[in-house]
Amino acid sequence: MAHSLGLTAPNSVEVPQICFNAKEIDFAEWKGDFLAVAVCQDDLSKDSNSKFKNSILNKLDVLVDGLLAETSTEEDFGGKTGQLMVLKLPGHSFRRVGLIGLGKCTSSSSCSTNAYKGLGRIIASVAKSSQVNNAAVVLISSHVLSLETKLNTAYSVASGTILGAYEDTRFKSVSQKPLLFKSLDIIGLGSGPELEEKLKYASNVCSGVIFGMELVNSPANVLTPGILAEEASKVASAYTDVFTAKILNAEQCRELKMGSYLGVAAAASANPPHFIHLCYKPPGGNVKTKLAIVGKGLTFDSGGYNIKTGPSCMVELMKFDMGGSAATFGAAKAIGQIKPPGVHFIVAACENMISSTGMRPGDILTASNGKTIEVTNTDAEGRLTLADALVYTCNQGVDKIVDLATLTGACIIALGNSIAGIFSPDDELVDEIQKASGITGEKFWRLPLEESYWENMKSNVADMVNTGSSKGSSITAALFLKQFVDENVQWLHIDMAGPVWNDKKGGATGFAISTLVEWVLKNSSS
Repeated sequence: MAHSLGLTAPNSVEVPQICFNAKEIDFAEWKGDFLAVAVCQDDLSKDSNSKFKNSILNKLDVLVDGLLAETSTEEDFGGKTGQLMVLKLPGHSFRRVGLIGLGKCTSSSSCSTNAYKGLGRIIASVAKSSQVNNAAVVLISSHVLSLETKLNTAYSVASGTILGAYEDTRFKSVSQKPLLFKSLDIIGLGSGPELEEKLKYASNVCSGVIFGMELVNSPANVLTPGILAEEASKVASAYTDVFTAKILNAEQCRELKMGSYLGVAAAASANPPHFIHLCYKPPGGNVKTKLAIVGKGLTFDSGGYNIKTGPSCMVELMKFDMGGSAATFGAAKAIGQIKPPGVHFIVAACENMISSTGMRPGDILTASNGKTIEVTNTDAEGRLTLADALVYTCNQGVDKIVDLATLTGACIIALGNSIAGIFSPDDELVDEIQKASGITGEKFWRLPLEESYWENMKSNVADMVNTGSSKGSSITAALFLKQFVDENVQWLHIDMAGPVWNDKKGGATGFAISTLVEWVLKNSSS
């Protein structure tokens, strides 16, 4: 990734290359550095002699001379979600054994998915801190899981392990220590080609998630609209058998009458806009359903003349305002490796800055479908760029569109930092995304498209304003986007302003990428 300001260039960071092996062996025979044992809270019950009732745990406890039962009592280990207890075992076939809690086992696929991803992250954390080269994980209660659940569990554990092992240290002067962790054996979930394929799928999806995280984590002086276009083009170049890239400059966008997008881009003349279209065509050429993923691509959002001010404006984090585009291209990278039937990936990339050429409050913009927009707030710019991107996408003859954007702070107020809002007039498309998220564990909540709220978006001098009342502003933002979608196209909008960023860790989450990949695959097979 090139750089444009401040003499800052990212260092290269090794993406974890962990070999996953599904094995049907007796865990007691396994030899290696770290044996992780995943337990639900109910698995830890003991009899009157303080022995585990669970036969597998009891067998392990006998193997380690009763240390598991003794230590679990001393440390009050109850198997709560994420709870960890590690014992060093010099002289045994495995140097360390750890109990990792999954919490109360429920029938909720989303809950269990996140518990298993958390399990993988903990394994990776122990591996990094203890210089582990190889590890194994055994699930005490795996015998009660269906075949499909076993496949999804293996996927979740592998995904959590890869993402837990990865650290984005590209902008630190001290180089990262090389990762010694190279292999994880998964015991008790079965074996065979189907499971091996699922583990390979997890690695492919995680490569896209990590790519998306790196894009969001990159500061705006490094990731300009031009560099975002270069990164997207690199994805197309890496998978030329299925991808072609089209990058439109400002003049080409002007020819397509993208006045709404160019109105925002005019404020950033030092870093010109780039309209990015990756077109994916499957090797076989057959496409059952034409899909499109459209991401908001504001590589920095100052707010424009309605400049972001105050302690809660998050201006210092506005590098993540291209989180929708990161999800788009992260999914593209994964799809390029998996190679299902076709989909378009589209981003209108630019900055929202302040300059003599910048968009002003009161300006009237004309979008590429001819609709006019009175700009009442220059800080509501993402929807202006998406408007022309959605028109362009509909003109590609697609059947379904999912757009993603860090669009409104109101969605964070409504749903917090972990849940994205989804809006759509199409129940079928909502169901598809919710089913996909049930597999990935990412959280989405459907909010209403209340048509009566559109009254707040009407202008006296144009067809519409770009912002209405502060009440229900996530809904009115979605209603605004709806004006630029062909009524014959199934459309869903994701407001991911909350879950794009992890405040505690101070970094990107890679949110929505795995769900988008699942959605594409489902449409490919249906």
